Amino acid sequence: MEANGGGAAPGGPARAGTEPDGGRPTYLARLRSALAPARAAGPPRGPSRPEFWRSPLRGPWLTAVFGIVLLFGITILFVTGLLSYAAYEPDLAAVNDQTPGKGWLGFYLFSWPTSPYWLYRVTQGVHVTLGVVLVPVLLAKLWSVIPKLFAWPPVRSPAQAVERLSLLLLVGGAGFEFVTGILNTQLHYIFPGSFYTLHFYGAWVFIGAFVVHVAFRLKRAVRALRAGPRQPAPDSEEAAGLVSPVLAAPTISRRGALGMVGLGSLALFAVTAGQSVGGWFRRTAFLAPHGQEPGSGPNGFQINKTAASVGIRPSDIGPAWRLTVRGAGRQIDLTYAQLLDLPQNEALLPIACVEGWSTSDQHWSGVRLTDLAALVDLGTHTPQVLVDSVQRGGSFSSVVLSGSQVRDPRSLLAVHVNGATLSHDHGYPARVIVPGAPGVHNTKWVTRLTFGEPS
Repeated sequence: MEANGGGAAPGGPARAGTEPDGGRPTYLARLRSALAPARAAGPPRGPSRPEFWRSPLRGPWLTAVFGIVLLFGITILFVTGLLSYAAYEPDLAAVNDQTPGKGWLGFYLFSWPTSPYWLYRVTQGVHVTLGVVLVPVLLAKLWSVIPKLFAWPPVRSPAQAVERLSLLLLVGGAGFEFVTGILNTQLHYIFPGSFYTLHFYGAWVFIGAFVVHVAFRLKRAVRALRAGPRQPAPDSEEAAGLVSPVLAAPTISRRGALGMVGLGSLALFAVTAGQSVGGWFRRTAFLAPHGQEPGSGPNGFQINKTAASVGIRPSDIGPAWRLTVRGAGRQIDLTYAQLLDLPQNEALLPIACVEGWSTSDQHWSGVRLTDLAALVDLGTHTPQVLVDSVQRGGSFSSVVLSGSQVRDPRSLLAVHVNGATLSHDHGYPARVIVPGAPGVHNTKWVTRLTFGEPS
């Protein structure tokens, strides 16, 4: 037997794990040599030992069931998240783009339509509600595979190293996306930066790791589902390191565990979905942010930002307020009374926000954006418009609406809602309302409309 590092026999092939010309061990050979003592010694005491994890529930079938549910659920979450990003029209202007430097990650962006008018309400409602509903499934899936996180030795091959790295990004990315998303639904912004930027880039990191994980594990998951809930032998390849050689006494069946997770998700659905459905069902949305409904009456529907929270002063929206309309080199300043004298139109539209909540259809009345554009001779082929608010704090004090949004006859600069003058918290003296647009694009306390000029 040749000593380590010896060369190949004259005229014969080089030994496996060495360079063919110099006889020096390859990187893989050195790695195997370095790991040999750890393999011989076995795993250290604690979670790296298979017998540490004694639950009789863990196994390939249960893990596969949770995994398949997450495969479909997370795919829907990712798609609806991309749609939400597109709805912000980030390619229109810098003020719309909360993720500067996105580069090719925005390859799919398209002009967000105004019909059907409930489109954003549905896609974002599905995104937020499904994200909350999947929390028990995600936690159960992580519980079912936790022994794999402590597998010994940590790295066995380059392919397994890639898989474990993807697993780290997968678990970390899932936690980051779900936690930031849920905090956002509660209007609890404790992030070290913009939620939009963090959630957007986090989603791409997470989905990359998710795709790698699915590529490695999908075939095994399908085989486990076909095999059924029967537990394989602990040391078999079929067990995939999930079945403990020393089992505790069962307290519940695997189907019972699935039922518990399902009931948890159903309960979360029951206390979350109402904020997206709106109307009477909002009373059931116990997890929705509360204290955001400013009383009863015509203006008694949900808001995110109050006038006080964004620095609106009485003088900003008092008698001295003016609406400035610019475009095509012209400018017109309108008083509130002059705005009311313009032709008034009506639209029945909801407000839907990124946090997942939405209102029922509200009865808005005001001046069509196309009619305001016509005041500066831009009424025939109305271009995009930059909308500016008098608010001094918070995000989205300015927004750009596309030409197709402006030209929709339901797009208004509203001055009344449900037959009453807008309240201060709902945007008095005037606010934009656009069908299908995210709530933050329905700018409140509007003071200037700039049509067609660079924004």
